[in-house]
Amino acid sequence: MGLILDSSVVIAAERRGVSPVELVIQVERLTGDQHAALSSIGLSELVHGIYRANTPERKVLRRRYVDELRSGLKVYPFTEETAMIAGKIDGEQTARGMIIPIADLLIGATALSLGFSVLTSNARHFQLIPGLSVIAF
Repeated sequence: MGLILDSSVVIAAERRGVSPVELVIQVERLTGDQHAALSSIGLSELVHGIYRANTPERKVLRRRYVDELRSGLKVYPFTEETAMIAGKIDGEQTARGMIIPIADLLIGATALSLGFSVLTSNARHFQLIPGLSVIAF
């Protein structure tokens, strides 16, 4: 079994001064040594943060953080299978009046396609995805 790290977990760790290596160690302790990874959608959220940095120095620090994290974790792509899962969930949940933010939907669908859980600091949106195991961090 594995675990997709939501960008909320990575962003919170970076803000607290926790290195990518320390973050992975903390995750492994919490989850019983599950294989941690990123989704390509979550990675795009992290890259977005690099380019939103308000100083050149912060931009450099964020890029280093993301690069170090990428070097230690596999990044799973958004696939055709993931798109089918996301479309089904989005259609069904929207018909029930539940709107899931698109990035969280796509991250959750990636985890479902792999049989993984999602580790997040924002469980509220992920809990709207049927069948998804959500671990709060």
